[in-house]
Amino acid sequence: MAKLIGYARVSTRDQSTDRQQTDLLASGVRRDDLYIDRGVSGARASRPEFDRALAALIDGDTLVITTLDRLGRSTQNMLAFAEELRARGAGLRVLNLGGGDVDTATPMGSMLFTIMAALAQMEHEIKRERITDSIKKRRDAGLDLGGRPRRVTDSQIRNAIRLVDGGEPAAQAARDLGMSRATFYRRARSLAE
Repeated sequence: MAKLIGYARVSTRDQSTDRQQTDLLASGVRRDDLYIDRGVSGARASRPEFDRALAALIDGDTLVITTLDRLGRSTQNMLAFAEELRARGAGLRVLNLGGGDVDTATPMGSMLFTIMAALAQMEHEIKRERITDSIKKRRDAGLDLGGRPRRVTDSQIRNAIRLVDGGEPAAQAARDLGMSRATFYRRARSLAE
């Protein structure tokens, strides 16, 4: 008997799969046929629960996902995956694709899947361009980009050593520099050598 195998994924552990799970269960996927990856990027080749979902598929089964980006990032990969499913005799159903669901087992569904996969890749590339452009503009404007704090110079360490020699607690000097006390001591020792 043909089964519906559901797959949900979120890229970070902070995100929730609740909405995806609700949609998949409402589409007829049984809870014990639902596979969920948490904190796994779609760009990764290995996604443990996705691999388990694929292993569970047999001839006549259908893999059900909520949106195309749950499969991956590139059109080429998505189309190759859809073809692999077709060769195995399994189908692919995307629930929220263009306002309705698309089943690749039908010719119209297959065509829509191809078009939407190309659009999903284009959207991803446009988003990447926007991020790159935003970073460049922030750098050019001298704005903070976040990330790692700037490197503490040897001169700053020497000044902090003078403060500690003058009676200020080493923990406070290290805090003022934005580093741990152990790092401060290590840097101070390396300068003394």
